[in-house]
Amino acid sequence: MNFRLGELFSGPGGLAVGALNAECTNNETGELFSISHEWSSDYDQDSCNTYIRNINGASEENVICKDVKDLNIENLNPIDGFAYGFPCNDFSLVGEQKGFKGNFGPLYSYGIKVLNHFNPQFFVAENVGGITSANDGNSFETILSELSNSGLDGYNLTVNLYKSEKYGIPQKRHRIIIVGIRQDLNLEFKVPAPTIEEEENYISAKEALENPIILNNAYNNVRTRQSATVVERLSYIQPGENAWSENIPPHLRLKVKGAKLSQIYRKLHPDKPSYTITGSGGGGTHGYHYAENRALTNRERARIQSFPDDFEFIGKKESIRKQIGMAVPPLLSKVVFEAILKTFAGISYNSVEPNINYAN
Repeated sequence: MNFRLGELFSGPGGLAVGALNAECTNNETGELFSISHEWSSDYDQDSCNTYIRNINGASEENVICKDVKDLNIENLNPIDGFAYGFPCNDFSLVGEQKGFKGNFGPLYSYGIKVLNHFNPQFFVAENVGGITSANDGNSFETILSELSNSGLDGYNLTVNLYKSEKYGIPQKRHRIIIVGIRQDLNLEFKVPAPTIEEEENYISAKEALENPIILNNAYNNVRTRQSATVVERLSYIQPGENAWSENIPPHLRLKVKGAKLSQIYRKLHPDKPSYTITGSGGGGTHGYHYAENRALTNRERARIQSFPDDFEFIGKKESIRKQIGMAVPPLLSKVVFEAILKTFAGISYNSVEPNINYAN
């Protein structure tokens, strides 16, 4: 059985890489369960170009590059599964203005429109952990309620905060992932159990970047030119420390009032997973090498995000940095989609109770 996948806010394809690499076979029937690309949409042209370059089956015809507000959902091809990492910048509007019915309502609502129109068998929605506390938690409850009640018969939701480092990703990236399976199918999705429980067994930044060594001519591996001042400042910062290190002499310290952000000029620790790779890059937020006084290359950032080395990002360096930082780690995506396929195939797998309770 093959599930045709549609995506909104698809970015460069982190979710898609994991989804299309996931598969399983029912040993009793010999039936293969897999996922294929049907269509995707994003407003960023570089992200769309990256998606087309790397995702099997993607083309200029089925990767629609436009604002979701201008997307004609009814004209898209039918799908069996749906995925979206919806932006969170409109959460403050939930319950206060027109919400789902408004022209400029929360962007998650466009996913609801997809579910209502296509009634796919399953969906995956991803967002930052902070979504649970937006508007005192009211926004999250509204979103879950609308997702649960979408489609023809509604969806059974499994909501969980996934810690990437527990699933073999060399990065402490924590994300809410909501899996919905159509209620009429009478299937229960269970949270796949972490593959690494003990902190000392997490994949470290050094292992990610050095095993194997990244070749100099690898895609997107151009180093950032840095001023002598930045290089000198970094020389005083030890692995795992940041711009507020006591080792930095006064003339190199940052003159910043208020909060001392932990990731400013923060070096990776070679023996621990990376801190969260983000889409920003200015003001000392590129992510910095543990052994060299320099920012990470985009290829190194992609390694930490678990993108394969043959995945080529398209665009200028700053655009690529944003694409990488905003993406879902493909390895985490694969874990979730593989569990979905096993659910449909009737294959048992190690699972844990969800750490976020939601009564459907």
